Amino acid sequence: MADEFINEENIEEEDNGRKRKIKLIILFITVFLIIFLGIRFGAQLYNKYMADKPATTSQSVPSSTKPTASQPTAKVENPIDFASLQKQNPDIYAHIIIEDTNVNYPIVQSPSNDAFYLKHKAEDKSWSASGAIYTEVVNSKDFRDRVTLIYGHNGYSDTFFTTLHKFENSEFFNNHPYFYIYTPERKLTYQIVSAFKYDDRHIMNSFNFSNNSVFAEFEQFISNPASALKNVRTELDTQLDENSNIVILSTCITNQKSNRYLVCGVLVKDEQTY
Repeated sequence: MADEFINEENIEEEDNGRKRKIKLIILFITVFLIIFLGIRFGAQLYNKYMADKPATTSQSVPSSTKPTASQPTAKVENPIDFASLQKQNPDIYAHIIIEDTNVNYPIVQSPSNDAFYLKHKAEDKSWSASGAIYTEVVNSKDFRDRVTLIYGHNGYSDTFFTTLHKFENSEFFNNHPYFYIYTPERKLTYQIVSAFKYDDRHIMNSFNFSNNSVFAEFEQFISNPASALKNVRTELDTQLDENSNIVILSTCITNQKSNRYLVCGVLVKDEQTY
């Protein structure tokens, strides 16, 4: 009888031990589930809070920012009557003005003959030895190309691009930093980077300006041209980089058929007009 009692006692203790283990396991699982569900529910609440929270930025926004060439500013008056000009000749698409020179002309582009405006007027396409101020079809007419080349004759009195040669004088160059191009919708301000004597190569056919390295080298060149006849502006309103828009004004040099005189400007302001 004593042995049976001992065995029953041992069996009861073993049952109690198993029950305690089961209770501990259940308690552990319960605590784990409570913690897991709490973390998950808390994460959902946090994500909902962040989604509903008004967006803020860590950086302060300046009260005013300098407009860039690619971001048109408030509208300004357009002094050019493009409607009347284009009735006379639809090839007229822009107008260039340089203060204290005689450069105040429409710009044309023939859709079919790059040489047409060498000997024809912009106003009515009639023949004229002095031609017109023009671009070639290699350039778009919105002045968003990296480099736009504008041609004009020299030597016909003080007309067309003859007075570009005023920029050979350093004082005139320093006192006239800008030229202006109008289109029917925009006023484009270019700061003159340099003015210098160059050879007669066709610039647009000689450089692949779509190549960033080529364009960067060309920008460096116009910033310090290898020419004995040059003026350079060292302080610019904008930095020359891969996003710059350059306009080159090209004309002849009297009695130097193999040379050209170039005035190079970079776009520094783009304004919409009314």
